[in-house]
Amino acid sequence: MKERFKLPMAEEEAYAYLLAEFMVEVENRHRTFCSNEYLETQLHDIANWLTSPSSHFGIMLCGGCGNGKSTMLKAFQKLLNDLRIPKPHNDGTYGIQIVDAKYIVYQCKNNYDAYRNLIKVDMLGIDDLGTEPSEVMDYGNVYTPVIDLLTKRYEEQLFTVITTNLAPQQIRGHYGDRIADRLNEMVKKIVFNNGTYRTNISSI
Repeated sequence: MKERFKLPMAEEEAYAYLLAEFMVEVENRHRTFCSNEYLETQLHDIANWLTSPSSHFGIMLCGGCGNGKSTMLKAFQKLLNDLRIPKPHNDGTYGIQIVDAKYIVYQCKNNYDAYRNLIKVDMLGIDDLGTEPSEVMDYGNVYTPVIDLLTKRYEEQLFTVITTNLAPQQIRGHYGDRIADRLNEMVKKIVFNNGTYRTNISSI
């Protein structure tokens, strides 16, 4: 099995770093940070996975809208940028590229070289999995961009962080047995059971 990336620190230190970065992301959106038991559990689960041995080389943050999944992904990206952890063999430092699932589909249809680069990037964050069209047509050819990307990253055991509003049991219905089985092997699932943090925004 390919060696999985881990943070070079203890779980509690990773928790503290992630919490600090999460707070910064909340403040950057001009919101007030409020801790709660759900967030603490989520942070501990992610910190544990990032610092402990695991057969999962990816992680999936799943739950309803507005409960901090995308903010958590961006907090992890900022953590990597701030820590500047060197890669082996003097190959730069670790960083994660974050793209929206719809953007993956767009690149497949409009810039295939960029799409191929997304498939093989060392660390990839996929935001809002499940919002994208499952198939696209291009000159009579049918493509399944996200399914193909996930399949290739599964085969290569590439570090992947996914956020989705789909519940774990909805993944199989949405993507089929083949991808669901691969995701079960590929990612550790962390369910965000808390409600939206956007309830104090004026209703539309």
